[in-house]
Amino acid sequence: MTDKTVSGLTEAAEPPHYHGHRERLRQRFREAGAEALADYELIELVLFRAIPRRDVKPLAKDLLKRFGSFAEVVAAPEARLAEVEGMTAAAIVEVKVVQAAAVRFGRGRIARRPVLSSWSAVLDYCRTAMAFAEREQFRVLYLDKKNALIADEVQGEGTVDHTPVYPREVVKRALELSSTALVLVHNHPTRSIRSRWSTHKHAETLANSGIFGIA
Repeated sequence: MTDKTVSGLTEAAEPPHYHGHRERLRQRFREAGAEALADYELIELVLFRAIPRRDVKPLAKDLLKRFGSFAEVVAAPEARLAEVEGMTAAAIVEVKVVQAAAVRFGRGRIARRPVLSSWSAVLDYCRTAMAFAEREQFRVLYLDKKNALIADEVQGEGTVDHTPVYPREVVKRALELSSTALVLVHNHPTRSIRSRWSTHKHAETLANSGIFGIA
């Protein structure tokens, strides 16, 4: 708090209006939970620590307008976040920490658990990790003989409609991990039929790796 002089007298300056707003928003979150907050308000909460001396509501709304939803803001590439006026390096880090936490949480739900008996958790995890990716991504979930997750690795990333996949490398990695089964995950940002056909061809190639003891 600073002082200001009025008619020769010194009086305490009023705190910025957004200070009270921040505390009210935090209180609503504590008492009513995230469901009681709009997407832009959750984004505000994320930005508070990175931008302590500015009203971040306009910035939160700008982010939402640019990307569409809280999930899409969190999943946006750093370069695109930086295009939004007001997004500092610290603010971008805060946003990406939220994404990393969501992915880590989802991975924890399926780690060392039978994938086939928790398929909804696997799908939720993959959506969290890949749903809003702007480039195609080929991800491999390596399973043990009990269908529990050993590892989740991105095998390749490409353009918006093409991802290089090397079946030999997938098989090699599976052997290194003593994996007996694979789950192949491939997103399609452009919903390209060609990309889906390519995915099926890769899956067929890897299925033929059964001769190596991999299903």
